[in-house]
Amino acid sequence: MSAGRCFEDFDVGMVIKHPLGRTITATDNSWFTLLTNNTNPIHFDRYYAAQTEFGQPLVNSTFTLALVVGLTVADISQNAVNLGWEDVRIPAPVFEGDTIYAQTEVMSTRASGSRPTMGIVEIKTTGYKQDGTVVMTFRRTILVYKRGHAPLRPTPEIRK
Repeated sequence: MSAGRCFEDFDVGMVIKHPLGRTITATDNSWFTLLTNNTNPIHFDRYYAAQTEFGQPLVNSTFTLALVVGLTVADISQNAVNLGWEDVRIPAPVFEGDTIYAQTEVMSTRASGSRPTMGIVEIKTTGYKQDGTVVMTFRRTILVYKRGHAPLRPTPEIRK
């Protein structure tokens, strides 16, 4: 597993194309929708959804947000704490069977004024389908450990 990026590894303007994609199943959509008590039948009732302009169930948009963020973690926030999201946009629908990918651009970086061992990084992430259709964009601010200050991960030497 990657140790992840530290604050010093982010440069304004850098674009990171996250290597993993994830195909969304009907089970993913139903489970997430039911786990979050979302009662909109467009996510889990095929008969209802068939009568909408989409003709099929929509993937729950908060699942899409969670998935796109998850696709970025190894490259972006393995050594970070999330401070928040802004400007979340959903320009196209996501359906069961779509595969989602992501890329991130670093918008700004600055040292933290209150935490000398960390820095603040602002990013813009784009989630897109297998055909390149953009399905989600958002800005995110993260608090990232500086090199040498991230919590240690267990290794065989530490466990002894």
